[in-house]
Amino acid sequence: MPEKVNDKTIFSLLEVTKSIQRTLADRYKSLYWIKAEMNKLNHYKHSGHCYPELVEKKDGKIVAEIRSILWKSDFERINSSFVKLLNEPLRDGITILFQAGISYDPLHGLSLRIVDIDPTFVLGELEREKKESILKLQQEGLFDANKLVPFPLIPKRLAIISVETSKGLSDFFKIINNNPWGYKIETTLYPALLQGDKSIPSIIKQLAVIAERTESYDAVAIIRGGGGEVGLSSYNNYHLAKAIAIFPIPVLTGIGHSTNETVSEMVAHKNAITPSELADFLIQKFHNFSIPLDQLQERLIFLSKNKFEQEKARLQGFAQSLSWSSKNRLQQEKHIVLILSQRLQLFSKHFLKEQYSSLENITRLIKMADPAQLLKRGFSVTRINGKAVQSIADVQEGDIVETLLLDGKLQSQVITKQN
Repeated sequence: MPEKVNDKTIFSLLEVTKSIQRTLADRYKSLYWIKAEMNKLNHYKHSGHCYPELVEKKDGKIVAEIRSILWKSDFERINSSFVKLLNEPLRDGITILFQAGISYDPLHGLSLRIVDIDPTFVLGELEREKKESILKLQQEGLFDANKLVPFPLIPKRLAIISVETSKGLSDFFKIINNNPWGYKIETTLYPALLQGDKSIPSIIKQLAVIAERTESYDAVAIIRGGGGEVGLSSYNNYHLAKAIAIFPIPVLTGIGHSTNETVSEMVAHKNAITPSELADFLIQKFHNFSIPLDQLQERLIFLSKNKFEQEKARLQGFAQSLSWSSKNRLQQEKHIVLILSQRLQLFSKHFLKEQYSSLENITRLIKMADPAQLLKRGFSVTRINGKAVQSIADVQEGDIVETLLLDGKLQSQVITKQN
């Protein structure tokens, strides 16, 4: 009961909180279906109870917030239905439609006691967000932007956005690193969260980092392991999908599921159902380049061998023709030399004979010009001072002259001379 102090009615805090409790209990006797975003599940394994934090956002800002209670038995039942329908458990960061009662406790305050959650609503919310993102990207003309980016002939340098411990990433590396053809792909890992609301800014941040280094890469791959529809809801986010759509180099996705395609996968240059399929896609790109190259190499070798054989045959033909021509030419030249030799011998004999005859004539002339011959015929030679006298003018009266006869010589003195 309230106290009276100086004409003031004073209530204790417990009285006030119990009054609130009674009022709310009288006012909210029914269960209500409420839509809210489960910001955090807060599941405590030791007790099995959950204390979800529920919020409502408008333009990205929280406009309402309240705590709630999900008892162990209800959680196990609801979680089982989520796994059955959505292929994954109840988790943080999803918009839910839940049935709850409104309660107030003097010690713990106001809360919502959740008794049921509709898993089909979650699917509907995911589909609504997906459609809104698709429509917005189409209206902006960005939906096919990344698909129009030219894909490299050989994707040798790859930036990977993933979690280092991801099984999907491990499967991807096994295929590309152990391919039997020895193809080499350089990879750089950019770690990021890949599930839940926090995955959206995490992936976008790494895309922004890679965008500053696009000259170092041929493509970007977003790789994660398998998951259900709820786990992939972040990939329907408009902002993430837009970051992929406008990326300057091809973006490849292998986020490990075979059900509905997310918006991020739709706008990517290439979407593979699993990381393993994405690895096979890259290996096939190398095949598409390597196989025709190998075929051209084999054809080049074949044509080269064939050309060598043809040229070898031609050379052999030339060699045989040259050998025959050389032999024939040598025979012809040998015959010519023989004829010339015979002609030379004949000409030499004739020439020598002519020269010999000429020599004989000259000899006869020389003999005829011999002074001894003249002396034999009665002529004599007169000399003065060792020189033959050719003119009367060569001597003077009183000169001593020498007369040369056939059998000797004599000296005399000029007594007189007569012209």
